[in-house]
Amino acid sequence: MKILMLTWEYPPRIVGGIARVVNDLSKRLIKDGHEVTVITYKEGNAPYYEDDKGVKVYRVDNFMINPNNFIDWIMQLNFNMIAKATQLIATEGPFDVIHAHDWLVAYAAKTLKDSYNIPIVATIHATESGRNSGIHDEMQRYINDTEWMLTYEATEVIVNSNYMKCELQRLFGLPFEKVSVVANGINVNMFNGIEKDYEFRRQYASDNEKIILFVGRLVYEKGIQHLISAMPKILDGYHDAKLVIAGKGGMLEELKEQVRAMGIENKVYFTGYMDSKQVSKMYKCADVSVFPSTYEPFGIVALEAMLSGTPVVVSDVGGLNEIIEHGVDGMKSYAGNSNSLADSILQLLYNPQLADNVVKRAKTKIKNDYNWTKIAQDTHFVYQKAICQTMAEKQARQIAQEAARKTKKSKNTEITNLLNFRRRQAYA
Repeated sequence: MKILMLTWEYPPRIVGGIARVVNDLSKRLIKDGHEVTVITYKEGNAPYYEDDKGVKVYRVDNFMINPNNFIDWIMQLNFNMIAKATQLIATEGPFDVIHAHDWLVAYAAKTLKDSYNIPIVATIHATESGRNSGIHDEMQRYINDTEWMLTYEATEVIVNSNYMKCELQRLFGLPFEKVSVVANGINVNMFNGIEKDYEFRRQYASDNEKIILFVGRLVYEKGIQHLISAMPKILDGYHDAKLVIAGKGGMLEELKEQVRAMGIENKVYFTGYMDSKQVSKMYKCADVSVFPSTYEPFGIVALEAMLSGTPVVVSDVGGLNEIIEHGVDGMKSYAGNSNSLADSILQLLYNPQLADNVVKRAKTKIKNDYNWTKIAQDTHFVYQKAICQTMAEKQARQIAQEAARKTKKSKNTEITNLLNFRRRQAYA
């Protein structure tokens, strides 16, 4: 199968979780014998073309004209994606399916679909309404409407949790059978050869301190503010604890101010951005990983922490709620509730046996349920459904056109015969 992936991020450009999903899925599809082409945005010194272990990656610049806003920037990016895809189709032939990742590539996907009759499979990784707890301004409404358009134009839609399936049906009125749940996966070998590095650990905490780790973007829906609010109760119960927050985002200064106001600067450390190698080391050094999101369609960071051998605490929302079974392979807390969060963290710190048990079960779950081999097969099945449906629709149109042509011809024959009959009567 010849697959075109459209995404606004692909390594080394990593904005959120889409880059890793597209990267890992594409490489697994290549191993399964498919041909995968990725068109994405060129950032920094990344090459315009790269053969990434069999994945053909084409990167496009944006226009040299400065856009007025983010929406204009995205529109310019879509124009350039269309130009590159058109060039590839002209030289290498058409694709069997377009896999569009989120609203950011919706216009490119729709244009290519309409121009070349290629089915779209759209993955919605998150919704604007979910990220913002509703739609509150015109920009959010525009993004929300673009998400609707992409799901409408797509032959099949993929989401990564049952929570997201319900959300899309509620927001966009999608038919139940149009939406397939395919979980995100993780490279089960990503921690091979990585051991606990004590010198690395000492950059962030003392040897006697237990590291409570958060990894992710510093934005409101990730719930870091609730984790910081939980720290006084955690420190009352377990003084030798240290919160390490790894990531960057718009809330950084606000969160630092919260820490200062609470007087716990010596117990909270902001690392800033960490690359994938540093993040892997950090997981190995942590004693508990915490993901207290208030909105989370899936939560791939939880999979990473579980695979690393770190016990995990998550909030009971979205995909996180579906990944973790409380007290079995991790711990849950009520979303937005700092007391509940502190209780779950303290349980793991107080009870090393519980922590060991959840780690063992978590690793088994990851290897059985979230490996890319299974996920690529499920995704391929959705591609097949989309292609078959498009072919069936095309055949139905051809049959209808042929029937209309025959009907028109038959009517024309009847009219001609009638005119000839009347002419003969007139002559007689």
